[in-house]
Amino acid sequence: MIIKYLYVYIVKCNDGTYYTGVTNNVDKRLVEHNKGKNTESYTHSRRPLELVFCELFTNYNLAIEWETRIKKWSVKKKEALINSDWQKLVEEAKCKNLSSHEIYNSKKI
Repeated sequence: MIIKYLYVYIVKCNDGTYYTGVTNNVDKRLVEHNKGKNTESYTHSRRPLELVFCELFTNYNLAIEWETRIKKWSVKKKEALINSDWQKLVEEAKCKNLSSHEIYNSKKI
């Protein structure tokens, strides 16, 4: 049985934004991003790029699920993940809407 690896990665763009992707070869993909291989891509006009996070997966579905989840995160939450700041990641994951049960309950008399 051949085990295939996938990596979920985050690159920091020249403009300070982040791009999250999935690949089977991080080094090759980073070179492709920085060469501007795909002129229509998000990263093309934001080069050079720096790899700031990479995680190995042996399960394709989990890798795609993780990539999709991270793409929806705020910048602060992505930065907490990049910095392995688990406390900040937990804080940033909390609901901050006025309808949040924690906020709603704290305002009750």
